[in-house]
Amino acid sequence: KYTKFSISYYWINSLDQKTSIYTRVENVAIPSGEENKTAALSYDHRIMPLQNISSTGTYYCNVKWNDIQKTGKGVFVLIRDTGYINTSYSWEILITLTVLLAVLSITATALLLWKRKVFCPRRNQPNILRQKVDTQLPSASPPTVPPPVYD
Repeated sequence: KYTKFSISYYWINSLDQKTSIYTRVENVAIPSGEENKTAALSYDHRIMPLQNISSTGTYYCNVKWNDIQKTGKGVFVLIRDTGYINTSYSWEILITLTVLLAVLSITATALLLWKRKVFCPRRNQPNILRQKVDTQLPSASPPTVPPPVYD
């Protein structure tokens, strides 16, 4: 009674429309001595590559005996038009951050060197300033000022 059955594959789209994919009839011979025992048989069905997004839906397998019908839980398949695109920007962020830090470092170094030239006189420049001050004093009483300690 249960050796002849049909297997059908179908899918239900987002509008709850049922579309049949494939149906086949099986007739399984039972070996002697195996009568009245439960048997589990596996049947695979490969669906060809789906071409458009309208194939999105839940796919089911249904088995029918004379008076019994069993339906699988179903597998939901989401079809995308362009496929999966990885949206990782880690390299772009790393390169941007590196360039930004390099520009800031170069700018800071240039500013420090520029400020050093403006505010820090050379070693012999204080002597030049002192000589200018000495020449402006009256010649009658030239003061003798000892050189600064830091010279």
